[in-house]
Parts: sequence; structure tokens; C-alpha cells
Amino acid sequence: MPEVIFPGPEGRLHGRYHPAATPRPMLAIVLHPHPQGGGTMNNPITLALYNIFVKRGFATLRFNFRGVGRSEGEFDHGVGELSDAASALDWLQAMNPESSGTWVAGFSFGALIGMQLLMRRPEVKGFISIAPPANLYDFGFLAPCPSSGLIVQGLADEVVAEAAVLKLVEKLKTQRHITINYATIPGANHFFQNEMDELVAEVERYLDWRLAAER
Repeated sequence: MPEVIFPGPEGRLHGRYHPAATPRPMLAIVLHPHPQGGGTMNNPITLALYNIFVKRGFATLRFNFRGVGRSEGEFDHGVGELSDAASALDWLQAMNPESSGTWVAGFSFGALIGMQLLMRRPEVKGFISIAPPANLYDFGFLAPCPSSGLIVQGLADEVVAEAAVLKLVEKLKTQRHITINYATIPGANHFFQNEMDELVAEVERYLDWRLAAER
């Protein structure tokens, strides 16, 4: 799990990168929660998502947004962070020019940035969004959402209202040519503190299903 430093729009960005063991790997970029809420690439859910992709042979990158840890720059209310994510994906693709597809995963604020990123990057073929903050931000940019993916929400989330996430899911499910899977975890708060095993199991089940279907 080597440390990496790569160029971002406002200076150096610091990440952790796990290369794949095989040629033409799938790629995965994992995005952390809100920097002003203490979010970093070492957040437990971010790390769990990273390990899920690594275990399945993806070339996988997680990194700190600008102003977090050793990443340069200052918090930019999502605008600059989206540019950071695009730069991170550029770097990951440059490291793996023969890649066979790209996935984006994120938790909370990272889910918002991830879903914005997939709108910009047609090569993204799947996404994992954990507790996307649909009650705090406008997700109307998903018009239409270009990729199928999984959304997971805790039913005792004190930050993100489940009703807002369900409304987003129902809207996305009306779109043709994509499939949105929605999983809820009873009793789970925003950080899935006591339900991490259930969260990981949901993501692993979905990812294994998608990968098997695409072979």
C-alpha cells in the first residue's frame, strides 16, 4: 500500500495506491467524507471500500482532498474537490494505460463528489455510494445518471435523511439503460459504527455480482 504524491490543480495531492497484480486491470478510486468534518482517506469506511477493491484485483487509489493531511491547497466547498478527484483519476489512468474499466466509490461527501465525477467521465462503468447526502446537496446533476451502481444507507443516519436518499434512488430508477441497487441497513448511523460488517457484506455482494455478470 505505497504512499503516492501526484499533481493536483492546487498543488500536490497525497494518496495510497495499490497496483494490480495483473495486466489491464479494473481501476477504482475511493473518495473520503467531508474534510471539515474530519474526513480523510483513512476514514474507516473509505479504507474498507479501498480494501474491497484491492481484494478483487483492482488497481486502487484513495487520496486526501486539498487541504487534508499532506495534500496542498484549501477546502473549496466541493468545486475544487471535484477537480482533485478528476486529477486523481487522470493519474490512476496514466499509471494503468491498458485498464479495462473504472469504478468510483465514496462515502458521504465523497459519494457526492464521486457521482459528480462519473457525470464527467464516460469511462466510469460502476459506482458505490455510501450515505450520499441527498438532503444537504442538490443531486439534480444526475440527469441522466450514466452508470449503474449501488447506494447504501443506514436507517438511523443522523446526518443524511433516508427519505431524501430514497427519493433520489426512485428518481434514478426511472432512467433507462442503468440499474440502481439500493440497500438499507437497520440501526446504522451515519458512520455505520456498529454495522460495518453488514456494510462491507452489502458492497462485496454487489461488486461480486456485477463482476460475475460482466465476465
